[in-house]
Amino acid sequence: MSRQIFQLKVSLVGTRPSVWRRVLVPGGYTLDRVHRVVQHAMGWRDCHLHSFEIDGRQYGEPDPDGELAVRDELDVRLDAVVGKGDRFQYVYDFGDWWEHDLLVEDVCAADPDERYPVCPVGERACPPEGIGGPAGHAVLLAALADPEHPERRTMRDWAGPGFDPAAFDATRATTLLRRFC
Repeated sequence: MSRQIFQLKVSLVGTRPSVWRRVLVPGGYTLDRVHRVVQHAMGWRDCHLHSFEIDGRQYGEPDPDGELAVRDELDVRLDAVVGKGDRFQYVYDFGDWWEHDLLVEDVCAADPDERYPVCPVGERACPPEGIGGPAGHAVLLAALADPEHPERRTMRDWAGPGFDPAAFDATRATTLLRRFC
């Protein structure tokens, strides 16, 4: 039997214009590997907590104190909890609350000549870590677009001189996915 590949569209909720990626991942990946795929495809640095919500259930790293009812993402395979047409959520950084909508666009047989995971396409740069969630991202974009914006210098310094909100490099994202996922 051939491996199943899940085509996921990962969209960052609350950003305008939209920040999104399309990734192809093996259905046998556990949710902790899907977490790493989202991190590297989007451009996050994986320095905050995260969780998945699928059909009303929370998945993530178990709480050592047992206070949060989170199922261990290491124990759950992607193909066991979602199928073609399903949507689920991934939240990264509970302070900034970066919510990602994941849509299973397709499920197909693996191409024997392809290495997975892969990110063939996406749009726009991932917001900088710690910018303040979607509202902070909107301020950043407004400040970068307006030379007279009162927060332009602060926002440029925060984002870094090389930050281009319109930029996305699918080849680089795929390289990172293959190296770290």
